[in-house]
Amino acid sequence: MNTKKQKATQLQKTNTKWSKKCTCGLKKTATQAVHGAGNPSAEIVFIGEAPGKTEDKQGVPFVGASGKFLNEMLAEIKLKREDIYITNIVKYRPPNNRDPLPGEKSACRKWLEEELKIISPKLIVFLGRHAMHNFFPEERISESHGKLLIKKFAGIPTEYFYSLYHPAAALYNGSMRKVLLTDFKNIPKVLKEIKKKI
Repeated sequence: MNTKKQKATQLQKTNTKWSKKCTCGLKKTATQAVHGAGNPSAEIVFIGEAPGKTEDKQGVPFVGASGKFLNEMLAEIKLKREDIYITNIVKYRPPNNRDPLPGEKSACRKWLEEELKIISPKLIVFLGRHAMHNFFPEERISESHGKLLIKKFAGIPTEYFYSLYHPAAALYNGSMRKVLLTDFKNIPKVLKEIKKKI
């Protein structure tokens, strides 16, 4: 079994390799690649869409307003950023925060797969529809949020996925915020159920 330190070294090597190798067109306009961050041995990996303006500047995922909201929600379920791992589908900021294009997502896909393989989480949590559609294009977030999705994918170490509304979307929408908080609070229960199955 890989230790946390070994996994951290592997992730560092993977990020260095893909920062050079990744063919994503967003490289030309972004300040830098935004790698995943957190616990290399995390049981839960959160996947967002793409870095925003603050993330592009700092080189760390989820450090803007939605990142603060995420930290608050983690505290509600007795977790810290150091307990989980967080990354994005696309590693570079799209201009003006536009949605990432299919070609940009597929250019970053192998990078994401390698991250997940090293960490080997028990549960992957999607933050928003773009992250979910990268794995479940047929699902609608309005119907799938707060539900456990089970599917095997080649190169992905877990078959358990859980969808949430994106914190940025819920930040200024009262009713969506309420739904997101409820769904988020179910994460420990979902993880417990998964552990019984594996």
